[in-house]
Amino acid sequence: MKKIALVPAAGSGSRMASATPKQYLDLLGQPLIAHTLRALLGAAQIDQVVVVVSPEDEWWGSYDWAALLGSLERLQVLCVGGASRAESVMNGLAAIDAADESWVLVHDAARPCLTSAQVDGMITELEYDAVGGILAVPVADTLKVAAPEQRIARTTPRDGLWQAQTPQMFRRGELLAALQDALPEHVADITDEASALERLGKSPKLIMGSPWNLKVTYPQDLTLAGLLLRVER
Repeated sequence: MKKIALVPAAGSGSRMASATPKQYLDLLGQPLIAHTLRALLGAAQIDQVVVVVSPEDEWWGSYDWAALLGSLERLQVLCVGGASRAESVMNGLAAIDAADESWVLVHDAARPCLTSAQVDGMITELEYDAVGGILAVPVADTLKVAAPEQRIARTTPRDGLWQAQTPQMFRRGELLAALQDALPEHVADITDEASALERLGKSPKLIMGSPWNLKVTYPQDLTLAGLLLRVER
């Protein structure tokens, strides 16, 4: 069964306080997304990597991707990004040439520390699953619920709580239908692909991820990602 990595990369990354979208910020001398794509293309079980960019994207075409990534035979770029991450994923799913039964692994462009081994391991574990699943890690820190003025209202038990990561792996047809059912009315509730399936009563599987698979959201995250990538090398 075909396995496709879908990378939504149409966001602006406003919390990075930069005029450049975070997926194109410099990370060890390369655009951040290059590290992400290299990990996905390096996974032996991935047949195709699809990047979804905004129709107004001004950055993608300015890079020599062949020099950065090597062969581009398995890489496809779709200019169908939407106003939200969920919409970009939905548009990408609708545009790719794949059967409904094909597996799609949606991965954040801004998670550059993913490894090819994690991708292949996830596919091996979920390939015959009835629903699919996500990479995640158990919550380790004590959780506090905030009251007004950033006072602590209470402590929330962390037992059974996991922090969702990506990739998130589901069948193309089921995920597309779930997103179409949720958008645009429930776009605020769809913070990841699993939440769209959960709305329809599905129970995706939790696959142990890695704390190193961080999402670059704030400026300090970029520094940490650089340190982690240097260690991996």
